[in-house]
Amino acid sequence: MAKPFNVTDDTFEEVVLGADIPTVVDFWAVWCGPCKMIAPVLEELAEEYSDRLQVAKLDVDNNNASAMKYGVMSIPTLILFKDGNAAERIVGFLPKEKLLKKLEPHLA
Repeated sequence: MAKPFNVTDDTFEEVVLGADIPTVVDFWAVWCGPCKMIAPVLEELAEEYSDRLQVAKLDVDNNNASAMKYGVMSIPTLILFKDGNAAERIVGFLPKEKLLKKLEPHLA
């Protein structure tokens, strides 16, 4: 059973950019209300799509280099990385159905 996992500035390149499957990174913070709302949705996606998608969480308060590198200005920001490149960006909370509509085209 796949679950979202934590990633840091130090592990980002290896774990996210070097991943064999698309990886959605949740740029979040402990104090962020909408981040707490989207967390269960991401847990469901990590489990249901474990063969085609991995879900990583990056705490922007403790790992601001990656957030700055990818221009994250508000959270939650979800960035889907595919083949080492940012393929999709979603800012703010979306219900699962709308989130899937944005992600599924990249999960061939």
